[in-house]
Amino acid sequence: MARIFIVGSGVVGTATGKGFLHAGHEVTFIDILPRRLDYLRSQGLDARDTLDLEDEPDSFVFLTLPTPNEGHRYDLSAFEDGTAAVGKALATASGTPVVVVRSTVPPGTTEGLVQPLLEKHSGKTLGEDFTLASNPEFLRAASAVEDFMHPWMTVIASRSVRTVERLSALLAPFGGELRTFSDPAAAEMVKCAHNIFNATKISFWNEMWLVSQALGLDLDPIAETVARSAEGSYNPRYGIRGGAPYGGVCLPKDTKGFLGLADSIGLDMPLLRAVVRVNDVLADRTAVDDRADDAATAGRFA
Repeated sequence: MARIFIVGSGVVGTATGKGFLHAGHEVTFIDILPRRLDYLRSQGLDARDTLDLEDEPDSFVFLTLPTPNEGHRYDLSAFEDGTAAVGKALATASGTPVVVVRSTVPPGTTEGLVQPLLEKHSGKTLGEDFTLASNPEFLRAASAVEDFMHPWMTVIASRSVRTVERLSALLAPFGGELRTFSDPAAAEMVKCAHNIFNATKISFWNEMWLVSQALGLDLDPIAETVARSAEGSYNPRYGIRGGAPYGGVCLPKDTKGFLGLADSIGLDMPLLRAVVRVNDVLADRTAVDDRADDAATAGRFA
C-alpha cells in the first residue's frame, strides 16, 4: 500500500485519488476551496487544506492543479501557487517523496518551473531529498474515475530510473499500455499533442460536415467508411514521422482541388487551407536542406 497525496482535488484530482483508493492505497486530498473539501468529506474521504509530509517516509505527491488558458497562453498561476505549497511541505518531509506532475502543462514545465519552485521553497535538492516525474492524465470528465481505473495508456517520465520504476509499479496494476521516457518534457508533449490531435480531428470532420450539408450528403456513413479506408485512421504509424511533407500525386491534388470545390459552393475551409500551408512550408524547408546537403557533399569531393 502506498501513501498518496492529491494536491488539487478537482475532476482530475478526485478521479485520481478515488482510483488509488479503490486499489487499496491510503489517499489524502488537498485543496484550498472549503466547498470542495466539504464535498469530499461528505463522501467519507480524507480531505485537508494543508499538505503535511512529516512522518510520511515513502509518499507520492500528485500535482493535479488547474492550468487554464488565458488567451493564447497557459495560466499557470494556480499551478505555481500549489507547487510552492508542496515545496514548503517538502521542507519538513520524511524520506524522499516522489512529486508527480499530472496536470496538463507546456513541455518543459516539470524541470523548468516545478523543480526550481520545489527547491526554492523546500531548501532541498532534487535527487537527494525528493524526486520528480511527469505522469499526464488522459481522463474524460464524464467518466474520469472509470478512465483512471481502466486506462488505455499510461505515460511516465523521469530523469530518475528508480522513480520510473516506482511509478510503474504503482500504476501498472490498473492495466493499459505503459510508455516511459527519461525526459519529462517528452511526456508533457505527449499530452499536449494528444489533446490538440483530438481537437484537430473534431474540427476536420466538422469542416467535412459543412461541405456535406452543402452538397446534400449524409456525413455519418461517409465518416464511418473513411475511418476504415484512410490509412491515417487505422495505421498508428502513418504520417507520424515528422519533418517530411506529403507528396506524390493524390494528396497534393486532392487537398488543393477540394479547396476549389469548397470555394465553388461558397464555403471556406480554414483547416484544410492550414494543412496545405503547413505542407508547403515543410516542402520549402526540405528543399533548402536538400540543397545544403548537396552543396556540402560537392564540397567534400571538390
